[in-house]
Amino acid sequence: MPSNGFHNNRQCDIRPSDVSDAPQKVSVNRAVILAQVQAFLDAAEDVDIDQETAEDLVQTFSENNQEDETNDAAILDESDRDSENDDPDNQNLDVLDISALFNASITNRLQGVWTKQDIAHLLKYLKERGMSAFIQKYVLERCIPIPKLLLAFGVELCPELQNKRLTTLLYFLKVVLSHQLRLRDKLQDYNTIDDAIQLIRKSNRILILTGAGISVSCGIPDFRSKDGLYATLKANGAYDLDDPQQMFDISYFRENPSGMKHRHAIQIYPSNFVPSPCHRFIKLIEDEGKLLRNYTQNIDTLETLAGVRRVLQCHGSFATATCLQCHRRVSGSEIEGDIRRRRVPLCTVCNQPTAPAAPGKGKKSKKTRDKWDSDVEDESDVPEYPPGIMKPDITFFGEKLTDRFDYSLEKDRERVDLLLIIGTSLKVAPVADILCHLPHSIPQILINKTPIRHINPDIVLLGDADGIVLHLCNELGWELPPAKAPDIQESSRPYPSRSSLKNRRSTSILKERQEPQRVGDSHVWVFDGAEGGRWLQEFQQKLAEQAVESKLPPGLAAKSSVTSMSEDGEVLKKKRMK
Repeated sequence: MPSNGFHNNRQCDIRPSDVSDAPQKVSVNRAVILAQVQAFLDAAEDVDIDQETAEDLVQTFSENNQEDETNDAAILDESDRDSENDDPDNQNLDVLDISALFNASITNRLQGVWTKQDIAHLLKYLKERGMSAFIQKYVLERCIPIPKLLLAFGVELCPELQNKRLTTLLYFLKVVLSHQLRLRDKLQDYNTIDDAIQLIRKSNRILILTGAGISVSCGIPDFRSKDGLYATLKANGAYDLDDPQQMFDISYFRENPSGMKHRHAIQIYPSNFVPSPCHRFIKLIEDEGKLLRNYTQNIDTLETLAGVRRVLQCHGSFATATCLQCHRRVSGSEIEGDIRRRRVPLCTVCNQPTAPAAPGKGKKSKKTRDKWDSDVEDESDVPEYPPGIMKPDITFFGEKLTDRFDYSLEKDRERVDLLLIIGTSLKVAPVADILCHLPHSIPQILINKTPIRHINPDIVLLGDADGIVLHLCNELGWELPPAKAPDIQESSRPYPSRSSLKNRRSTSILKERQEPQRVGDSHVWVFDGAEGGRWLQEFQQKLAEQAVESKLPPGLAAKSSVTSMSEDGEVLKKKRMK
């Protein structure tokens, strides 16, 4: 075998349908074709698919499903469905059901195509270097036919799909590679809080991924909890929405910008919020020279207020605003007054005030209640909302993330030596997909109130995030920097009453906390405030069953366990256009 571990590593003359020298596969029945096409179309919710590829697959489905001509329309609707509007309780970011692609009896057909060492080498390269590098090396440079690569991952395309155009075959490959990238194996060397302390102490390029959970203690509501913003919007019923998340869909915003008049806009607008211990923990890691970058999904800018410099606000912020018509960008302070007064902010260039009409000429219509509020006089022939709406530069569903996100992630994946995930359920792509882009050999520590079923971190610290980072600081011998609040006297804007701040946590007012409890002898630790729910019960049950099966005490059985947080995961898949 060549030193690179592959047979015939230059095969540019082989057509896609010439998978190997193994015996040619017999034609599969129509049911298999339909099942495979269905699986690939379902995966379009998880992997970007171009319109031509979707239509190609739909046509294949139709051609092989003459008995029920209505199914192809249903499939097209499935592939084109906007995932932002899906039912959040029926999504699974872990792995969509593409089981129809995998053939358990494929082993015999691998003979002469891939050895076990070949497959192990492919998997290692994929999980360490990522999907783009894998495609570059094995498809573009080594010209290995895509159907042959798919065989290595247990997928045998039916002949009707092997002869598809290259872009369709590449989509097939991306679906299967994406599936593999989510199947991370836990690093067995890391299990305890002491291990977490040592990882933080010895690491010098820590990537921290944060979400709304680190700002809840500051008085800012999260989005998806039972008392979060989406639940409030749904209960309030102020807007006719199929899904409260539509409020943050760019298409809905363009049609109905009055959402900025709702009190939820004021609730999430940066005010005199004081950074939490979690924000200050990130600043402390940066001060220690250990922060590679903080990827935050939050739009409250509290990381910046805490003094963190190496922060990437993945979903934008209220720091600036842009006119939807002329694209003029201004400081967020210019629209702050409008938002706090529940008025739709208008571009002053696109909506310059006009001179009053001469007396007696024309009739003014009465201003309609609940229409847009502005200093522009309401005329009978103007639309409900004028042109030139000023939109805060937060990334709505359906909008692309900035190029800086892709550039930074590509750069950071080559340098990161530890990943901390704090206060996020990782339910919004592409930020949720960051874990799939990082080498699987990089240790991962999760700090969150609830478990995340679709990932498999090495150490899981469940509970109140502020309390957990304070515990880590105590063990590290670190002292959090003092809390920094805005200078209220420098602004005339209205703030929430000080009484709303009385419950915000700080190092000086945190109550005495119980010591964290380890679940068996596993990698899961429970702190105050943990909400393990059914997952924790199932995890404990698995540990007990493994102990019985191995006839070992529960602690010893857990050490040999490969139990994954990602098993039977139920999670929302909300995909931002990338």
